[in-house]
Amino acid sequence: MSAKKNLSPQDYLKYYYDVPYEGSTSAGKPLRKLRNIICPYRGIEIIPSETIKDFEKKLEKCKTALDCVELLSKYQDNMLPTEKEIFAIFKAFVGLNPNDNLKNCLQMIRGNCLTKLKLEELEVLDEVDLLTHKLCAKTALEFRAKTTKCRQIIISNNERDFFKRKVFLASLEGIIPKENEKEIFSDIKNKALFLPTSESSKNAFVVKYSKRTQKEIVRRLFVASTATIEHIIPASLGGANTMGNFLLTSASGNRYRENMPLVEYIKRHPNIPQYCQKYIDCIIEQIHNGLLLGNETYPYKIKQKLFEESQGRILISLSKYKYTQDEAIALVKAFEERWDKYKK
Repeated sequence: MSAKKNLSPQDYLKYYYDVPYEGSTSAGKPLRKLRNIICPYRGIEIIPSETIKDFEKKLEKCKTALDCVELLSKYQDNMLPTEKEIFAIFKAFVGLNPNDNLKNCLQMIRGNCLTKLKLEELEVLDEVDLLTHKLCAKTALEFRAKTTKCRQIIISNNERDFFKRKVFLASLEGIIPKENEKEIFSDIKNKALFLPTSESSKNAFVVKYSKRTQKEIVRRLFVASTATIEHIIPASLGGANTMGNFLLTSASGNRYRENMPLVEYIKRHPNIPQYCQKYIDCIIEQIHNGLLLGNETYPYKIKQKLFEESQGRILISLSKYKYTQDEAIALVKAFEERWDKYKK
């Protein structure tokens, strides 16, 4: 995205900022305007959210499976691993059935994927049960009662009573651990977050979206890589709605993290530290190109926040940044002074 160097102060603020600047996720609007940004969680180039409207218009014109695959092919390089697996299945399907519907493709393989999904779910529940050995007998039994019920549902073939990940996770909140069990209790809940979803498992995707329309399926593959604002410290855990707590991430990377501590998320995706470095390098380039005016301290804030929340696992280098921290602070101060004069 080229720098908007000739904008008037009024147009600049309208283009880059929502008012109020603090107090809501609209504070992340300067990030949403950026292009060519690497997702700090998943390492893919994020699709700008402003492209969604154009994509929707083109999607409305798609009738056949071939139409949909041709539309998605433009964004193939932006797709995440699960979405790429599904797209590869669709391309093979279209080779034989160009005029068919992508929903039919998923329905054809649903049975086999459902069996594999159940095995994935049971593996995570086994890991959860293994951790309960560190709890007292009473608390461990409460956990085992819930995981046992889940196993019964998963193994059964009752379509009316199927395993719901969200319901299981919510049920864990009803267990009250002893004071000395809180740390392991937190570890167990974080482990349960790794139950497969359509973001993390091809099988979960197929099972879930085999019941959706073709347009919903195509939209899901595209939206997963579009830009969203992520709280480094989740808002539900007291994280501030300010630029210093925001990352621009892919929608899927954001959604799959949920409220998972960053340390746990890194265990799931070990490349996050190097992706965060690529992300900051992209941000630095954008600032050097005249974007993110008034946010020159952002790289320093994010470096510190990521280091703290990852417990030292993410150590970002700002060697490519031409501004020292004092210079960045001075630039922000100068921008705020101009902004104050404009408001008057």
